[in-house]
Amino acid sequence: MPILDTTEFNPGTAVLAVQGPERIEVTSITQDSRRCGPAACFTAISGLHSDGHRFIPDCIAAGASLIVHEQELDPAILNQATGTTFLRVTDSRRAFSALAAWLYDTPESPLQVIGITGTDGKSTTVSLLHQLLQACGCRSGFLSTVAMHDGLQESKNSLRQSTPEADEIHQRLARMRDNHCRYAVVEATSHGLSPKTARLADVSFTAGVFTNITHEHLEFHGTFEQYRHDKAELFRRATQASVLNADDPNSHWIAQESGAPVRWYSLNPADQSAIQLDMWAEQIEATPAGSNFLLCTPEARLPAHTSLIGEINVANILAASLAAHSTAGIPLQQIAAAIAGLQGPRGRMMRIDHGQPFSLFVDYAHTPGSFGKLLPMLKNLAAQRMIVVFGSAGNRDTAKRPMQGEIADRFADIIVLTDEDPREEDSMAILEDIADGITAKTRGESLFLIPDRRTAIEHACRLAGPGDLVVTLGKGHEGNIQYARESIEWDEPEVASRILSGLGYFS
Repeated sequence: MPILDTTEFNPGTAVLAVQGPERIEVTSITQDSRRCGPAACFTAISGLHSDGHRFIPDCIAAGASLIVHEQELDPAILNQATGTTFLRVTDSRRAFSALAAWLYDTPESPLQVIGITGTDGKSTTVSLLHQLLQACGCRSGFLSTVAMHDGLQESKNSLRQSTPEADEIHQRLARMRDNHCRYAVVEATSHGLSPKTARLADVSFTAGVFTNITHEHLEFHGTFEQYRHDKAELFRRATQASVLNADDPNSHWIAQESGAPVRWYSLNPADQSAIQLDMWAEQIEATPAGSNFLLCTPEARLPAHTSLIGEINVANILAASLAAHSTAGIPLQQIAAAIAGLQGPRGRMMRIDHGQPFSLFVDYAHTPGSFGKLLPMLKNLAAQRMIVVFGSAGNRDTAKRPMQGEIADRFADIIVLTDEDPREEDSMAILEDIADGITAKTRGESLFLIPDRRTAIEHACRLAGPGDLVVTLGKGHEGNIQYARESIEWDEPEVASRILSGLGYFS
């Protein structure tokens, strides 16, 4: 029976007032008043669309033992709820994180948590590191945008949050611990690391891994500098290693922020003479069937092969390999041997093959940075034309839309613009924003604006001929498309597969 002593508990934020019993039983925590019951802790949070303080009376009636709040409450509420403790703090979100860590007892866990952050490549690198650890005898679990693994089984991430709320995070970390995992690999987004959400505030990170930073999420962070600062929080808190991408100039700033020894990896070792690299790739041979390369450290150069496509994935493999080597102490020979068995997560450079005469890929790329890396690589793989299908999210960073269009314009032969998640914005207005960056295409011939995503993908496949390459970007693994009044179920790999079947191609 968990007993919280308010005189000893540190909520991570200033306590303004405490009223009620000092020692209380707390068996669950929630921000959702509908999930409140006896012995629950309800944390009132003022959100964008609703204010949790409005539902405090409902939670008291449901039997909540602890109410955490920021706003001053009506004395009548305080005086009537004689069996409930009220903890007033300056930051409810921060207190919620501390309460989650306390309830699930994760700060004292032997579980070693490795955080992966960056604009692009996080989910793939999480999956690759988890697979490497497992293949080399180190039981691990993981949390990512695509899926979650508790050490025994994998489940699809049905949330539209790459980093879940703090209670979900600590509950899953506790499950990994109880399932005897030695490692937990966690996708650490800038949202989750930001003090605005405090979702990861009480996770103890053994190591951090950095992939890259490009233009993204400025509607949340305000400036690129703040975006970078929030991501760097992972490395300020890492205790054993900070694994950084030497090819990204932001890594050098992050290295100065790091609280742990820095380990460097690179795809371009010739450009890094000023840095003592810890791992790099040489002699990369990228083909439509994968890549061959040499996995190098100062002590060894070992051949490696991956079925994952493109240099982007070689970089992700380097990040995961160096993390496994420097954090878990796995020998390089074991890592090199295990690379051949690595598989990409669903919806990440995923080939859809029904025997059609053209190639079809599904990927999650949705930022200018990921477009700039992915599209030239795919262009080199296309025997003939490249047809790109994509959109841009509504109610999100609008400045990136023409940037996406400009990059696609440089590399694609045909562009089909379509819905990603319009949300409260007008679909065609978003597509026109993207089209503002497209100057070398002719509408109706090499540029098409088709809001309905299924129709857009089918149109691209009908345009494709022998040797062409079609790629759909922006949805990847996601399970829905969000509109103002509804959210429709969506499975891009399945939709693409059905379209091919409808066109007469069968696997």
